[in-house]
Amino acid sequence: MEFRPCIDIHNGKVKQIVGGSLQDEGNIARENFVAKQDAAFFARLYQQEGVRGGHIILLNPPGNEYYENTKKQALEALQVYPGGLQLGGGINPENAREFLDAGASHVIVTSYVFREGRIRYDRLEKMCHAVKKERLVLDLSCRKTENGYMVVTDRWQKITSEQVNEGLLERLAGYCDEFLIHAVDVEGREQGIETELVRVLGKWNGLPITYAGGVHTYEDLSLLKKLGNDRLNVTVGSALDLFGGALKWKKVLELCG
Repeated sequence: MEFRPCIDIHNGKVKQIVGGSLQDEGNIARENFVAKQDAAFFARLYQQEGVRGGHIILLNPPGNEYYENTKKQALEALQVYPGGLQLGGGINPENAREFLDAGASHVIVTSYVFREGRIRYDRLEKMCHAVKKERLVLDLSCRKTENGYMVVTDRWQKITSEQVNEGLLERLAGYCDEFLIHAVDVEGREQGIETELVRVLGKWNGLPITYAGGVHTYEDLSLLKKLGNDRLNVTVGSALDLFGGALKWKKVLELCG
């Protein structure tokens, strides 16, 4: 299990928000933490510790009044740590190359390949043609419903008909290099991990998966490692001391090593 850091940027600032609270209208989100430092500061910190595979997420969509400021923060972070961070948020075949050329190791995609509540394989193939599968991460962040854990898109505002299970992971594995999966119902709430989802993900022994959501104690990390069969990587956000939380990030690194 590896620790994968995150840099979430909203309205031009590094933030930790409550999962599912983000709204495009009014640029609103319930905030857990707003950093005084910029994105480049955190990128430099992760570089100094040799922590790779983290993700930068642009939480304002293209065309939004804050998008250019958010994008500027992201590009500065990539410049500081070229090849060390992935980038997601509004990625499509037309803009992906800009971020890869700017230093992103991978681009992260959800909404572009999901339309009308389902996977559009024609779009997925177009995305792979644009960036190659070796530099593509598919974000399968999900919410629990009566039908299981369903992928959510458009900044976690729309529920699709695609269930996160071993079958979905197998079908999509040929199109990407990794998966990123936020448990949206517990993201940013520091109430514990989504154990049922972790069990589902831990059964699959395929591409690397980064799990995010709910980690707020060191015991959560141990439980994640156990239930995930030591196959999952982990992102910790609001609970880290870097973002105002109680967990020492150096100790988190040790526990994940």
